[in-house]
Amino acid sequence: MPKTVVARAIARQRQPRIGIVGAGISGIAAAAALQRAGFGEFTIFEKGSDFGGTWRENSYPGLVCDVPSRYYQFSFAMNPEWSRLYSTGPEIKEYLCRVARERGLDRHTRFGIEVVGAEFSGEDWRVTTSTGDVERFDFLLCATGFLHHPRVPTIPGLAEFTGPVMHSARWDHAVELTGKRVGVIGTGSTGTQLVSALAGQVPKVVLFQRTAQWILPTVNREYTRVAKTVYRRLPTLGRAAYACNRAAFALFSRGLVHPGLTRRFIQWVVARNLGSVRDPELRRQLTPDYQAMCKRLVVSDRFYKAIQRPDVELVTSGIDRVDAHGVVTADGRRHDLDVLVLATGFDAHAFMRPMAITGADGRTLDQAWAEGPRAFEGVMMPDFPNLFMLVGPHSPVANHPLTAVAEAQSARIVGWLRRWRAGEFTTVAPTAAATARYNARMRAAAPSTVWATGCQSWYLGKDGIPELWPWTPGAYEKLIRREPDPADYTVSPSAPAHRVAGRK
Repeated sequence: MPKTVVARAIARQRQPRIGIVGAGISGIAAAAALQRAGFGEFTIFEKGSDFGGTWRENSYPGLVCDVPSRYYQFSFAMNPEWSRLYSTGPEIKEYLCRVARERGLDRHTRFGIEVVGAEFSGEDWRVTTSTGDVERFDFLLCATGFLHHPRVPTIPGLAEFTGPVMHSARWDHAVELTGKRVGVIGTGSTGTQLVSALAGQVPKVVLFQRTAQWILPTVNREYTRVAKTVYRRLPTLGRAAYACNRAAFALFSRGLVHPGLTRRFIQWVVARNLGSVRDPELRRQLTPDYQAMCKRLVVSDRFYKAIQRPDVELVTSGIDRVDAHGVVTADGRRHDLDVLVLATGFDAHAFMRPMAITGADGRTLDQAWAEGPRAFEGVMMPDFPNLFMLVGPHSPVANHPLTAVAEAQSARIVGWLRRWRAGEFTTVAPTAAATARYNARMRAAAPSTVWATGCQSWYLGKDGIPELWPWTPGAYEKLIRREPDPADYTVSPSAPAHRVAGRK
């Protein structure tokens, strides 16, 4: 059927008012999916000044993605110009901004506007913004992600430090590090990247380690000019590289959720990599007491080299307090510093909060999540009709590209919007029973995952059970892309009147 005929048919159908909260990876993926499906009218609210989400918020030295560039991208917007095997933060942000602007998403986006609340009226969502405006939408898509609320540790005396103190996600580029002694608190991916970048660039780096990390070795090679030209002229090569990376991650993911050969192989690889640390005592201090991948696996080709430098110090004694001039550890030693960096991660269980969200019959999000975040298939919740989440609770996010997760979830959301546009229903939400069964199955499968093998991480919920999808990402995509089972949802009948897009 000709595209013009399809376009006219869509125009005759009722058009939904769609609000999207967030213009990061998942917001861009959702908006692009809406456009491809013929939903041209939607509003994106972005509290920041540009696209990019966590890649806009984070700009610290040494920032590099731990997923290969040719997989950490949208399947509908392959980039032949990646500079390295693993892209830097600025390069990923530039890519996301380019994808968004090429699709005209800036015309749909209100930057510097934060959504502070949303209430379901019984017919639609009434969204309140930081400017005090209230707007109404038939569907609300929460593309807020989960790595955007920095976690600041409670350390006695932190406010007394006279030098600059900054969280890695709030990097102050006005702070001059030349000639400064820099302390880094935190040893996850961010902490290891910071130490790797700062080593040799400042007189002294002190890394305060609470928990040692397993490091997966890699070589972050540059793509040559010839390679970029070939990828540019042969788009099929880019798609093939994407598919190869996908297959490799599928194999890797089996080790996350099933004991066996893959898990043992990864353990052997990281243990062998640790053997590159020559000093036996330093190697002992860097040896984790848990199984590889129990925490998010750190990928680095530079950290072990950096930590062995004479101008880099590893401190494993716990932090007692901070004073005006440095950090005092539990062994009574004071470490004099000029700058203190908090590489302490995020509140990964906040999701849409602190937005005040109220669903049907006055049920609030805080009430629904009193025992921890819960969702149905990662995208919907009972009692919150026509509200969708992207990269929501229990999504497959452990060392898996969020671009792929967001694309799969966007396809599910578009499927529901098409049904609404065709007049099949007015509101939809999963039933409480279906949501309970879904979460019970995940909890039953969680003990076999590597995240339940005995470590503390942000993957765990209040009850100590991993709050991640406990099967392979491929299994999740198969689930989320299938036709929904009508028995799992409460669907209200369609209103007889058609509505023109944008009408209030």
